[in-house]
Amino acid sequence: MLSAQAPSGETSHLWDHPESAYIHIPFCRRRCYYCDFPIAVVGDKPPLPRTGSREYGTISHYVKILCQEISLTAPAGVPLSTIFFGGGTPSLLTVEQLRQILTTLNQQFGVLETAEISMEVDPGTFDLEQLQGYRDAGVNRFSLGVQAFQANLLQTCGRSHSVADIYRAVDLMQQAGVKNFSLDLISGLPHQTLDDWQESLARAIALEPTHLSCYDLTIEAGTPFSRQYQPGARPLPSDETTAMMYRTAQRLLTAAGYDHYEISNYAKPGYQCQHNRVYWKNRSFYGFGMGATSYLQGDRVSRPRKTREYYDWVAAMPPGDATIASSAIDPGVVWLDTLMVGLRLAEGLPLAELADRFGQARVDRLWRCLQPYYKQGWVALSSDVVAPEGLPTSGTIRLTDPEGFLFSNVILVALFEEFDREGAS
Repeated sequence: MLSAQAPSGETSHLWDHPESAYIHIPFCRRRCYYCDFPIAVVGDKPPLPRTGSREYGTISHYVKILCQEISLTAPAGVPLSTIFFGGGTPSLLTVEQLRQILTTLNQQFGVLETAEISMEVDPGTFDLEQLQGYRDAGVNRFSLGVQAFQANLLQTCGRSHSVADIYRAVDLMQQAGVKNFSLDLISGLPHQTLDDWQESLARAIALEPTHLSCYDLTIEAGTPFSRQYQPGARPLPSDETTAMMYRTAQRLLTAAGYDHYEISNYAKPGYQCQHNRVYWKNRSFYGFGMGATSYLQGDRVSRPRKTREYYDWVAAMPPGDATIASSAIDPGVVWLDTLMVGLRLAEGLPLAELADRFGQARVDRLWRCLQPYYKQGWVALSSDVVAPEGLPTSGTIRLTDPEGFLFSNVILVALFEEFDREGAS
């Protein structure tokens, strides 16, 4: 099925040829207390009475509409090199539903044989046969939503799985021959201690995933957590504790052989998430499904966040509606987006590339704005060539690990204030 070949020659411009697709599967058994994602709760009700099927009627209909959206989207002429199934809980899909979506993507855009195809899965939502079916359909990377290894913290989060479910899920992946899998963990949870966090990290490392994502809890408006807790107040850990959690993760995971390649992400050599690197490189991508956002030629288009509204939106789509936009790109907006996501990567931003795309004047202004943080040790410069006035002309600029990453929001706020106040040109 995944038969498209790579195009000859290099792509002409980052905006011209989206090579990645995000697929949103909104269904969950329940909503976690910290979650503000667009989801639809299906509960623990049994599947439709079909022999050998785990199909839910609502999910089946959603997949049909999703494939319709994909089929109505004009291809850019370049096959997909990454696909990411996020949610929600994509592991509530049947194998046939997943295969249907992948087939539609391949028919519309083409999918490289070497494509990274990632799928988020939750403990307790899949069995061995199902996992093997996902692999046979083309999925070659799995992201397991663990969040914590303490039963009380899982309950506090509103998670539907147990600690035992985590270990069973990893065992099933090993039985299915999965080589590339990631674990998600959350720090800064209510009642979470530094000892809890260290234990979760140690248990995660012992399972030998190829990738780990360690996110700090954000209290989002409208969530149960936002009604229960106030940022900075107990039982949430203090700012000092969450900072120590961040430093602890960096220390333990790098010591275990994981590269800290992005603010919240660690990978064994050769196992960085290629799909997420598309976001962090500020490259274009397709977004499909309820609440998903596409990024085509600098234009972001978000789908409705409610099921019925999304269905109506797709029904009103003319063929080729999501073709590459022809409107003028605001270089100032692209500049700020590039800084915001690019500084998340440990490799940083190449100065020559920034100057080529946005002009040397912007790069010089950026460097002057970053001077206080450079002197503080939060920003690092790799450059062998310096202009007479002391401004770099080559190399890379990056945030230091862990302190620059830890205080990245402070740095980014300063950059946005600088370029918003005086204009980005």
